[in-house]
Amino acid sequence: MSTTESTTTTTSDREERTARLRALVEESSLHFSALEDELGPGQLAEAVSAWAAQTFGRDLAVACSMADAVLPHVVAQHLPGVDVLFLETGYHFPETLETRDRVARELDVTVVDVLPLATVAEQDSSLGPRLHDRDPAACCALRKVDPLRRALSGYDAWVTGVRREEGPTRAHTPLITYDESFDLVKINPLVTWSFGQLMGYSHDHGLPENPLLERGFPSIGCAPCTRAVAPGEDPRAGRWADSAKTECGLHPSGDAPADDEASTDTPSAVTPLSLLTVDTAQETR
Repeated sequence: MSTTESTTTTTSDREERTARLRALVEESSLHFSALEDELGPGQLAEAVSAWAAQTFGRDLAVACSMADAVLPHVVAQHLPGVDVLFLETGYHFPETLETRDRVARELDVTVVDVLPLATVAEQDSSLGPRLHDRDPAACCALRKVDPLRRALSGYDAWVTGVRREEGPTRAHTPLITYDESFDLVKINPLVTWSFGQLMGYSHDHGLPENPLLERGFPSIGCAPCTRAVAPGEDPRAGRWADSAKTECGLHPSGDAPADDEASTDTPSAVTPLSLLTVDTAQETR
């Protein structure tokens, strides 16, 4: 097969996949939207997670920031050993890394570190120190958005823990949508949950929790860009508090592509905690 024929076939396969996933989203989103009025938050999360596991199997990944382990636990009940992607930016609080290690040990999941190829030191050398202060959007693109984009290229769907009550940019998040930015199905089983319901589930099941939650950090990101919030503040008020930035680019408002979170061509690495390193710029799942 010539290079031109191969490229045409690849493009055709990609378009067919996209059309298939879009049709699936259209059908399923209508079904589950109707169920929102019938089921409580816990029942709805179970129903959506069971559907996701049955529909996508090992082509499904869970994203987890390691503030808590509720989402991995909910999904793993229906898909034991599911891949749980953790964006190891190099800037995390020690407590977050400790929570990640506990999740890997205590839950029936496969925790996968998603890494940018450039270390913090290498990024500082090429772009100058403290990029997160000078251009937080660029830093998030390099250390979060692009690494996740490459990691997700091996899946048909990803599951996130986005909840509508977290802030205005997330207030209209759907249960199921087609993620235009990452080109796959996006599933949000916990979207109707309150923070109290989230913590109640965690306590009831004895799940790992990030100690920072009890220190005024309801939303936990990279250490240089996250502070504790005051009582009554928006739960995400502590993220990029000294800038106009409100999202890292993984969850654009309305699930539309984020124009201001420009992608780069920087490759990333994916490292399961078994210490197997997979460079997603070169290999597919």
